[in-house]
Amino acid sequence: MRDSKSGFSLKQQLGRGKKIAGMTTTIAGGMRTAKRIGAFREPPREKLPRYIQTFCRKMAGSFGVKVVPVEPVPQHHGLWVSNHVSWMDIPVVGSVSPAFFLSKAEIGDWPIFGKLVHAAGTLFIQRGSGDVGSVATQIASFLTEGYSVIFFPEATTTDGKKIKRIHGVLLQAAIDAKVPVQPLVLCYVNKDGTLSEELPYYGKLTMKASIKRVLDSKDVTAYVLPLEPLDPNGHTKSELTNLLQKRMQDGLAELHARVLSTPVNVPASIL
Repeated sequence: MRDSKSGFSLKQQLGRGKKIAGMTTTIAGGMRTAKRIGAFREPPREKLPRYIQTFCRKMAGSFGVKVVPVEPVPQHHGLWVSNHVSWMDIPVVGSVSPAFFLSKAEIGDWPIFGKLVHAAGTLFIQRGSGDVGSVATQIASFLTEGYSVIFFPEATTTDGKKIKRIHGVLLQAAIDAKVPVQPLVLCYVNKDGTLSEELPYYGKLTMKASIKRVLDSKDVTAYVLPLEPLDPNGHTKSELTNLLQKRMQDGLAELHARVLSTPVNVPASIL
């Protein structure tokens, strides 16, 4: 049965409603947990990762996305990096890594979500005049205190078929803090083994349209593959960037070969 005005079938509407209800339940549960462990007063960063991982896994699941690590994901301290395909990457990566996310300071002022972001121990970045170097300094300080951080070095989302040219400015933080760079790669796969076209959020697609596409998607699995860490010792920021570029490109090609029915050809280099 289809609503002639909206163009959506009753089945689609029910599917969306179920996912929205699941998301609301997950957020409410996160708020209760944060209050119980005192995270609204002072985020207990030492024990937060396990709570964040549970919350993120439930959040991805509320959208119908199952997170599957292809290999066990290490839980060691370091600067974590991932390829970037969708806003869904945040709950996906957050469900497997022990790292804290970066966020623009103003997001902390958002209603409800802002409170959760604070409670999750998020590192709020104070940006000024495009000074990325100061951001790297803030991250290095956070890493030195013993807390892991994750960011997306492509600085934009993609269709998930390749790794774009990465921006290595923030890798200086790993060099300064003397911690490893831990890369991982992810992809979204349909039940038939093809790359999902509904999950990627890139190009001219609006956030509203992207959310609708995700709400209407079915049986999508987010596969995550951790890669060998990079030791920054003895490397310049430029050298570390080049090493990371190749490792992530090779890693995404390996992930596709392992989980797709028809592997995607990933370019050997990004111009």
